[in-house]
Amino acid sequence: MTELNLHSPEKDLQAPPPLGVFTWRTAADTDPRGMNKSFFRIFQISSSFFMANMCPYGRFTHAVVRGIPESFGKPAGDGGKENGEVSVDLAKAQRQFGCLTGALRQKVGLQLIEIPADGELPESWRIEDVAVIQGDTALITRPFKQQRRSEVEAVRRVMSELNLTVVEMGAEQGGSGGATLEGSDVLFTGREFFVGISSHTNHSGAEVLADTFRDFAVSTVPVCGGSRLKNICSMGGPDTIVFSSTEGAKKTLRMMEQLTDHHYEVLSVPEESAANCIYVRGPSKKDFLLHRPVEECPDSVSAFQKLPDYSLLPTACSEASKLGASLSSLCLLINRKHTYF
Repeated sequence: MTELNLHSPEKDLQAPPPLGVFTWRTAADTDPRGMNKSFFRIFQISSSFFMANMCPYGRFTHAVVRGIPESFGKPAGDGGKENGEVSVDLAKAQRQFGCLTGALRQKVGLQLIEIPADGELPESWRIEDVAVIQGDTALITRPFKQQRRSEVEAVRRVMSELNLTVVEMGAEQGGSGGATLEGSDVLFTGREFFVGISSHTNHSGAEVLADTFRDFAVSTVPVCGGSRLKNICSMGGPDTIVFSSTEGAKKTLRMMEQLTDHHYEVLSVPEESAANCIYVRGPSKKDFLLHRPVEECPDSVSAFQKLPDYSLLPTACSEASKLGASLSSLCLLINRKHTYF
């Protein structure tokens, strides 16, 4: 059994707290400019719990998606630079969405649940933002934009129908200065969570996530490149992280390396949009990687071919990408089987 490592850049930690007690610690950012500080949680967990609940990343049985509405490309609220006056092709976006869902259902073998599109919610197709799911628990998040918060209602219903334990970031954490969290700022590796502190997610939101998933360490890192953490990195396998080779992404990677004792393989790709992939070990026990095609990321496809014994599924995402989204933005992945094949 692999020993569970405790997050700590400090080499002289005192004895860990008793089982079930967790501690927040702060550590100076390793960025020489001192951009931010990161905080993280240290916990102790029994080996029996570890063996029963820890499984390699990527074992999923269901994918939940939400259709592309006719209002695709229109900003929700103030919009910001992500959605401001961007020319998109609605029909092309819908075709690309159909190819993604077809790949997840027919090639990977996941059960697909599609929530109907809602023209009143122009960004609701970005379903990854409104929930973070691990095991039998779904944390319904609180998006940064007030106008997006009603997107959670349909997702909450689906989570309940799947018999997940639903936890919500409620209004008591609200107010203009309250907790915000979007799933596209959350990277779960199968062992721990990294939360990107960005214009969409704040430290209070990360703390809510840590309180919800108490059996995993949670570390925060500033998003130094891209608008969201998963725009610059994603999981490419159980112990592999795909990272953009931009300077900002490299800074975020160095900070993540300081905050974990676990070794991850890093697959570097030259194009930032190629850094977001969808890895699934499907019911057929094959490894699938959905990634951007050569037409969209010509310099990065060769990097994915280095992954041994993978079924590579090039999946276009150009129209959603124009709005600041990535492949993983379009789906929520869930494991409803309690066997980790």
